[in-house]
Amino acid sequence: MTKTVNPKTREALTRARRVVVKIGSALLTRDGQGLNREGIEDWAVQMTALRARGIEVLLVTSGAVAAGMQRLGRTERPRALHELQAMAAVGQMSLVQAYETAFQRHGLHTAQVLLTHDDLASRNRYLNARSTLRTLLGLNVIPVINENDTVATEEIRFGDNDTLAALVANLAEADLLLILTDQAGLYDQDPRRHPDARLVPEGEAGDSRLLAMAGGSGALGRGGMHTKLLAAERAARSGAATVIVSGREANVLERTVSGEALGTYLRPAEGRLAARKQWLAGPARTAGRLVLDDGAVRVIREAGKSLLPVGVTRVEGEFGRGEVVSCLDAQGREVARGLVNYSSEEAARIVGQSSDRFESILGYVDEPELIHRDNMVVL
Repeated sequence: MTKTVNPKTREALTRARRVVVKIGSALLTRDGQGLNREGIEDWAVQMTALRARGIEVLLVTSGAVAAGMQRLGRTERPRALHELQAMAAVGQMSLVQAYETAFQRHGLHTAQVLLTHDDLASRNRYLNARSTLRTLLGLNVIPVINENDTVATEEIRFGDNDTLAALVANLAEADLLLILTDQAGLYDQDPRRHPDARLVPEGEAGDSRLLAMAGGSGALGRGGMHTKLLAAERAARSGAATVIVSGREANVLERTVSGEALGTYLRPAEGRLAARKQWLAGPARTAGRLVLDDGAVRVIREAGKSLLPVGVTRVEGEFGRGEVVSCLDAQGREVARGLVNYSSEEAARIVGQSSDRFESILGYVDEPELIHRDNMVVL
């Protein structure tokens, strides 16, 4: 495997400014031998170095169940849901403490974020989670994200933290998903059974031929290479690239974002902007309409600015926070559409107002924009 920069396929990684790092159970527990505190210290050093380069980092961690098993002297992963939840509750204590201690050595704070599928299926809770993550990043805090195993049920479990990491990449609008595992990447055959197996250096997320190469999961984790490929496909929906790489490689995070040919690089079919525009500008029905004054139309079209309530003259239809709405000019022509930050009832109360009056009008303030430019497409 080459160790040099490949400018044709990996140059995009050097431009990543928001990265989701997922660390698997086998790495975090030394394949079941106990919590890998030395590894956590090393990954914290690497993530601190990414922050020093201006790259925002969100950490999705496995290992709560495995850490709980180790603390309680269990060698076999339980099958009963209530036992898994109990193991997660015990293990989560050591896991979070280890991360906080490691990052504090470098002057960084962490924040524990526990999610279930239900949190991201609900549009309001999805937006709340996104706002919280963006705020934490703005405060230079490292979000440490895990599935909320202690309250999840079979119907709402993510099933593996690879899927969770992909959903976080979508949620945070990340540029890159880095999945650290105990394998060097995707092989064309199972390397444990076929000594001549070859590493697949790159491919396109969602390629069915790659799925055919994937094997099963290990004893500690719920996922496997198959779920990692599915996660890459999901992350690509918001334009994020994915690299599946060994977490045991020295300085793996910095080397990967520098474009070095490590692991398996899975590129999205489209860039983030193209994928997002395609979804927003697609045939989906809009929930309502915002009529804009000429000044707002001009700054949206010519300056690429967010839509502020001060530039809105009328609200039409009924919609909730996070739904797609149309933006019309005074003649009724659609000029843009996007995800609205306030419901139709709230929007009607703040149209024509500046953001510093939101709290006095609504009793609270959420976002200063009615539609943020990142969630808008100009038509």
